[in-house]
Parts: sequence; structure tokens; C-alpha cells
Amino acid sequence: MNSWWRCNEASLRTLHVLLLGQVVSFVLAASGFTSSFIADLGVDAPLTQSFFTYLCLALVNGSILLYRRQRLQVSWYWYLFLGFIDVQGNYLVNKAFQYSSLTSVALLDCWTIPWVIILTWIFLGTRYSIWQFFGAALCVAGLGLVLLSDAGVGGEGGSRPLLGDTLVIAGTLCIAMSNVGEEFCVKKKDRVELMSMLGLFGLLVSVCEISIVELKSLESIEWSTEIVLAFVGFALSNFLFYTLVPFLLKVSFHLSHWWSFSSVDESFLTFQLILDTLEVTAPRLVTISVAKSIQRLNE
Repeated sequence: MNSWWRCNEASLRTLHVLLLGQVVSFVLAASGFTSSFIADLGVDAPLTQSFFTYLCLALVNGSILLYRRQRLQVSWYWYLFLGFIDVQGNYLVNKAFQYSSLTSVALLDCWTIPWVIILTWIFLGTRYSIWQFFGAALCVAGLGLVLLSDAGVGGEGGSRPLLGDTLVIAGTLCIAMSNVGEEFCVKKKDRVELMSMLGLFGLLVSVCEISIVELKSLESIEWSTEIVLAFVGFALSNFLFYTLVPFLLKVSFHLSHWWSFSSVDESFLTFQLILDTLEVTAPRLVTISVAKSIQRLNE
């Protein structure tokens, strides 16, 4: 009886992690889609997009933290570093939509996986099996097909696709660093404190950078209902992503939740097929197949 209960409890826990991973994947896909839509509307304001996400995080989680009246469990300068890195990652990925296609950005986002393996291996002492290293190597090799496609070998997408691809890869490194820091804080410290401080310092860093590099872009925007709704959609979807990820990190192995995000590609494809804007080349189809095969290999 006890063994039966333990078996079912483990199965339910696995099902919970899988379902939560799929919800987070869909939210992330919605975030990427709205960011691409904002770029298509001619708006170039990646820092301002993230500003509203950090504002929501700071207001919601900060209110809870103030109500608790508890002291910070992690020094503020670590949160400042985490916020700075997170802002740069979001900026680079959102900026990439100005130059590359939605499909390329979605696929190259998987570069986060090898970065996570390297960072957790070095800083958290995580050990991986030979199959996980093999899967990550295949992931990198498959993503090379996207770069070949965007270089003109049977491909399409974006005004300056290689620049966009480079921005995505650099952005995934920052995002991986941010997520490794988040994993440590979530599993060792407090989730609400992490989200409130990430929101606060992300907000402050965004304001500073907007005042330096994005004021002219904001002044040139001809605001419309469509643009406002796109910003609202991005802020809400990104806020949900940041809110749900700590729960996923709490109950799952870090790399497992990133493998579950490979289904983001399917959500992107669904969005584009619905809008009839999809132009997927052979290299991209191969890359998607490789990513899904690697996910099955590592489950």
C-alpha cells in the first residue's frame, strides 16, 4: 500500500511539473509573439517593454514583502547584479525582433540550455550525465542550421538576420545567468523577496538605460490602441512568466524545466499558422525536429 502511494505520488508530482512547464512555455511564447508584433508595428523600444513587467513585479511582490516586514535574506547588491543581468538579457532578445524573424528568435532561444549546463556545472556544482551533454551538443549543432538559414543558405527572415541571431545568443547567456541566480535564491531563500527585488532593481536599471538610449525612440512613437494593447499583452505575459518560473524551479531540476521550454517552438508555430505568417524553411523544420528529439532523450 505504501509503495503504491509513493508511486502514485511521484507520478502526480511529475505530471504537475510537466503541466506547469507547458503553461510556462505557452506564456513565454505569448511574450515572444507580442514582442515580435510590437516590432512589426514599427516600435523600437525593448527596454520600455520590460519596464512595465518589472513595474508589475515590484508592485505586486513588493507589497507582499512590505506587509511581512521582514529583513532581506540576500544582500541588496546581489539583487542589483541579478536585475542588471536580467534587463540586458531581455533587452538583447527583444531587440533581436527588430532584425530577425520570430521563428529564428524562438529557436535560438534554446541556446539557453548549453549556457545553463555550463553555469550550473561551474557555480552550483551540478553534475550531468553523458546523455545530457550529448543532447546539449546536438542542440547546438541543430541551432547551427538556423544560423546557416539566416546567412542565406535556403532561408528567410528579418532585415539583418545574422545581427538578430547574434543578439539572441548574447541575450540567452544573460538570461541563463539570471536564471541560475534565481534558482539559487528560490531554493535557498524566499521567492517573494526574489521577485520583488528583481522587479525593483530591474525597474531602476531600465529607467536609467531608457533615459540614455531610448528616449528618442519613445518620442517618435505614434501611440495607438493597437500599440498600447501590444505593450499590455507583453507586460502581462512576461509578468506571468516571471511569477510561474520560481514555482517550476522549486519543484523541478533546473535543466528539466528548460527542456520543457522547447515546446515554446510549437506554440510559436501555432501563433504564426493562425495568422498565416509562417514561412518555415527546411533547416528550421530540421532544427525543430532535433529539439523535440533531444527533449525526449533527456526526459
